[in-house]
Amino acid sequence: MFDTPLKSYINGQWVAPLTSTQTLEAINPATEEPCAIIALCGPDDVDRAVQAARAAFDAYSALPLENRLALVEKLIGIFERRYDEMVSAISTEMGAPYDLSFNAQAECGPGHLKETVRAARSMNWDSPIGSTGNLTYEAVGVCVLITPWNWPINQLAAKIGPALVAGCTMVLKPSEISPLSAQLFAEFIDEAGFPTGVFNMVHGTGAMIGDALTGHPDVDMVSFTGSTRAGIQIAKSAADTVKRVSQELGGKSANIIFADAGLDAAVTRGILHCFGNTGQSCNAPTRMLVEASAYDAAVEIAARVAAGVTLGDPMEKGPHLGPVVSKAQFDKIQALIKAGIDEGAHLVAGGLGRAEGFDRGYYVKPTIFAHVHNKMTIAQEEIFGPVLVMIPFQDEAEAVRIANDTPYGLAGYIQSGDLERARRVARKIRAGSIYLNGAGQDYCSPFGGYKQSGNGREWGVFGLHDFLEIKVINGFIQHEAD
Repeated sequence: MFDTPLKSYINGQWVAPLTSTQTLEAINPATEEPCAIIALCGPDDVDRAVQAARAAFDAYSALPLENRLALVEKLIGIFERRYDEMVSAISTEMGAPYDLSFNAQAECGPGHLKETVRAARSMNWDSPIGSTGNLTYEAVGVCVLITPWNWPINQLAAKIGPALVAGCTMVLKPSEISPLSAQLFAEFIDEAGFPTGVFNMVHGTGAMIGDALTGHPDVDMVSFTGSTRAGIQIAKSAADTVKRVSQELGGKSANIIFADAGLDAAVTRGILHCFGNTGQSCNAPTRMLVEASAYDAAVEIAARVAAGVTLGDPMEKGPHLGPVVSKAQFDKIQALIKAGIDEGAHLVAGGLGRAEGFDRGYYVKPTIFAHVHNKMTIAQEEIFGPVLVMIPFQDEAEAVRIANDTPYGLAGYIQSGDLERARRVARKIRAGSIYLNGAGQDYCSPFGGYKQSGNGREWGVFGLHDFLEIKVINGFIQHEAD
């Protein structure tokens, strides 16, 4: 554990808060012991960071693109050299098992940064349009980046990378629950030698500094990933200054399994995906919709698969799940499991209470409910834990109706032996990303949602556009008189 509180990074310096004396302990969810202490910033620290970013903007945005890309490539090299430190930080602060941290959580950092560099080099930044015009892309300005704890480096890299490449300056507020990975990332940026004030990071809670960040008149853009509830508040706070707001919010994604899908593989894949990251992914396939003729068989497969899921120490290698991130998250999941039981859903696996064999740590029993209908609380609310609900459907039309019967629209999953049917259904699902028959998503693909899952798109060239303004200069091209 750290003996002194983690400092924020403002204007190229590691600094303590100006006036706030409050601190917060970050808790290792596997041990329930503190793993870091954070010095919490106040509104005056936010203003200091925003002003540093504002002062740095003109010079940094004017740097040639290749100069900015060279700095990002140096950042990638530092990240890869210190990769093991990042893996350990993520497993410690939010409980991701070692294999997941190594193969996915930490890997998102260089993965996103490399794709952003590639996208920037393939993008046409300046081109003629119409008879006399010239179209160009310019940095949007000073950006506030607010990131969550569940995929901490994925969200840092997916925001910071394109902002740096676009020529923006920024203030990052990472989740106070997962400060270790953000602290390391800030160290990487400092070592890479970005100009002073380009990147700033303030530690704090949403209650203390959220509105100061999102409502600041010198901030041009807010990029937020987190809950829909918080996203609504951020949009309201930002509205008075009409700044751009890009948000990736909650999800309650449907996984439609048709009877011809190869049931054993499809159900197994769906359960393991839902339980991945201990269910703490916004695009997790948490509603398994199964064709009625195969439903009972799917429930039997689900019980067998769940029985083979193990929990374990996040610092150890292996295919086990870790704890959920905090006591608050554990308690929320328990309340929703109880709601499912009280509303008449049938427990196929798991249930209430701490997982067997663990006398400490926020270990939730991997839980599956059957005989669920889509109006139940557990079918509508984002649980953000290892909890799956199984819902039967009669035909394609009903599957689409149930899948779309949610306020969210982040992702959708379809399993079918008939690829044309899978494609047809995919076009009817109101969600930003659809995955057919176990397909994954590349770093170049846009990520974001419909409805209350947010707006804007991250990753690749689409993420760059979030941080760019479009300017057309008419009359830029002069034609000789006939």
